[in-house]
Amino acid sequence: MGRYVNNNLFRNEQVIFETNYHWIHYFSWVGLFTLGIYPAIQNYTDEFVVTDRRIVIKKGLISYFTLEMNLGRIETVNVRQSILGRIFGYGSITIIGTGGTRESFHDITNPLDFRRSFMEAI
Repeated sequence: MGRYVNNNLFRNEQVIFETNYHWIHYFSWVGLFTLGIYPAIQNYTDEFVVTDRRIVIKKGLISYFTLEMNLGRIETVNVRQSILGRIFGYGSITIIGTGGTRESFHDITNPLDFRRSFMEAI
């Protein structure tokens, strides 16, 4: 489990599912241009977690972007997978919350399991 999530769990809160970037993330334009260094840093620092109370997503090394949304405030978690994504087990997730909050995250390992964990938690 990631350090950010470990340090910010509520009392009696349990992690249900955790995922990270898929290896295909290294073959993006940024990954190829930086010789895989930037995707490696992202893979080490970014966290995608479903707990029994909320979804926690933390991105960044020096400056953070965090999305911590209570399960009751989330309308849906959409998954988008290409043919290659279905074959290799990666895709994009879009979290849509009440009030119009919409955040997308790409090249995530097992996005269907992420959504399934969310659905089982609620």
